[in-house]
Amino acid sequence: MNQGAEAVWAVIPAAGQGVRMDDPTPKQYHPLAGRAVLQWAVEAMLGVTAVRGVMVALAPDDRHWQRLAAAAHPRVHTCTGGAQRAASVRAGLTALRERGADPGDAVLVHDAARPAVTVTAIERLLTIAASEADGGLLALPVRDTLKMDAGDGHIASTIARDGLWQAQTPQLFPLGRLQEALDQADASVTDEAAAMELLGARPRLVEGEVGNIKYTYEGDRQWLAEQLRGRVGDTQ
Repeated sequence: MNQGAEAVWAVIPAAGQGVRMDDPTPKQYHPLAGRAVLQWAVEAMLGVTAVRGVMVALAPDDRHWQRLAAAAHPRVHTCTGGAQRAASVRAGLTALRERGADPGDAVLVHDAARPAVTVTAIERLLTIAASEADGGLLALPVRDTLKMDAGDGHIASTIARDGLWQAQTPQLFPLGRLQEALDQADASVTDEAAAMELLGARPRLVEGEVGNIKYTYEGDRQWLAEQLRGRVGDTQ
């Protein structure tokens, strides 16, 4: 990837069912500060002028997407995702290629359940990592002491946090290389950077934001709503 990339696209894998929450509605459709979690995520991508289009990978039986304002946006497209994250991202990349995206274009992959990412953070990632051949990702240096569980609820050891970063999204890669990486990776890879690493890539770490957390547990709901409440009047 280089600064001459013809276009920037975004893929949001949104086929998950949010099994950690005791709620029949997938977490990406939970309301936060007046909008669905996924709506916030899509709006953040649309807020970046360099992004030509956003491809959202949905579950085959999705019954919620059409209720979102994002469903009618001309720069937003959908495809059918897979059972695992990697399959959904792969489907999104394939759909972008079918819409004319080039292998040399850049693609931002963002979690559907990260509603509080800011346009500023995304643009910082583009500015710093667009010239990197191996791409890059938003991340934060680990601040807390880490403990290894022995498997019985007791500490087995303390892990040095020096040099450790907590990965966030979006993650930015050349579209064609990311396709190759996901085609070769095991379906269990938890993020795109891990797939790229298997090809020998060394993506650039770009400092993200504390507020860009993944909506995972019920306790995250109120905290994220507070972060987002001040943006309700914003236009993207």
